Amino acid sequence: MKADSVYIARLLKTARGQIDGILRMVEEDRYCVDVANQLTAAEAVLRRCKREILRAHLEGCVRNTLTEGNIEETDDKIAELIDVFERLMD
Repeated sequence: MKADSVYIARLLKTARGQIDGILRMVEEDRYCVDVANQLTAAEAVLRRCKREILRAHLEGCVRNTLTEGNIEETDDKIAELIDVFERLMD
């Protein structure tokens, strides 16, 4: 993975902490809107993590494949990105 693994790990640990907190809120039967707000916060951290990983992939893996000029690998990377973007749009 080309992304900064320390930064990604920190984001994921933050999300894990938020999810643990959300689980406690559910177990304590906390107010629905409060739980929903915390879910939104956790989703935002995960989105930030995903953006960073995809940015690093584009700047590293995809760029390397394009500069090497291997048509087959380039086609594979393009197909891979199309699949990722289609899933993001759902």
